[in-house]
Amino acid sequence: MALDQSFVGRSYPPTDPYEVGREKIREFAEAVEDTNPAYIDTEAAKALGHPDVIAPPTFVFAITFKAAGLVIEDPQLGLDYSRVVHGDQKFAYTRPVRAGDRLTVTSTIESIKSLAGNDVLDIRGEVHDEAGEHVVTAWTKLVARAAEEA
Repeated sequence: MALDQSFVGRSYPPTDPYEVGREKIREFAEAVEDTNPAYIDTEAAKALGHPDVIAPPTFVFAITFKAAGLVIEDPQLGLDYSRVVHGDQKFAYTRPVRAGDRLTVTSTIESIKSLAGNDVLDIRGEVHDEAGEHVVTAWTKLVARAAEEA
């Protein structure tokens, strides 16, 4: 069954603040094998004009995907998560994520399309810091595969 088009444009409440830690950034950089010194060394980050270490660009996915859970788990939307695959991800940064940031995410359903029986859901996550300043916008594309015919 196709997802309800009337959900396009629906926004969900902002998440509780997520505090970005130096160690989380370091662990993430190691996990993705990114050796940029600005991700692990405060002095290297400061030499580049940052107040503290910065996170690799895809670090924010963990925060925005968790926030998208409000959309995914909305019983009125009717998304069958057991059939969902991650289709795409993109980011548009105002500034890098930094250690010490306290970030909130507001998720909005940007589009719902039906393609070959599959539902394609685009979710936009607006990430702001504690001062309310925009940090990054993340777009997540989820594909709910069509049910197999019996």
